[in-house]
Amino acid sequence: MPMDPSQWIDVVEDKFKYQLDHFVIPGHYSEDVESILIPHGLIMDRISKLAQLITSEYDNERVVVCCVLKGGHQFFSDLVNYMKKALNKQGKTLPITLDFIRVKSYENDKSSGQVHISMTDKELQELRGKNLLLVEDIIDTGKTMKKLLETLGRYELKSVKVASLLVKKTPLSCGYIPDYVGFAVPDLFVVGYCLDYNDIFRDLDHICAISEVGKTKYSV
Repeated sequence: MPMDPSQWIDVVEDKFKYQLDHFVIPGHYSEDVESILIPHGLIMDRISKLAQLITSEYDNERVVVCCVLKGGHQFFSDLVNYMKKALNKQGKTLPITLDFIRVKSYENDKSSGQVHISMTDKELQELRGKNLLLVEDIIDTGKTMKKLLETLGRYELKSVKVASLLVKKTPLSCGYIPDYVGFAVPDLFVVGYCLDYNDIFRDLDHICAISEVGKTKYSV
């Protein structure tokens, strides 16, 4: 069952719009982001809580924690580190295996409408009968994740759950809600903490709103 929205942290732009000079921002991005929406420390505290919640809902069976590349890899890394220390239903640490999948649907700040999945049929067959936790950076319209889940549904996994650090509050949403959510963010193009704009901003610790200058500078 998807996480109740009351359990998310709802990022309201006017309330959470931190000024850039309140935190450390790399100088090469000084004109490229408008504001900080989620500081790095708050991100880490929230991931720690998500790790406790996720782990507590599994039995002793091994779970394949799968990173959706590229944007999800920092969230994935931090989440796994916290999950290693958390306890499952039986009060024990959870056996986990790590895997990776690349899914691409964006060009500049728009969805291309096409979803490209990197895993081969042989690799997907190896997931049969296993518990899978997909770790994603952001759910935007939800169409990409729905397509991925439809593909995985053909391989008879024991269970499939999705943890997304962010869910965007957009009227373009198809209505898909992941099982675990960190923050709900405004309908802005956000970057940082490995969320990118054409592969730029992955080296920014905080989650920020990109500026028009940044969009123009790094468009392809």
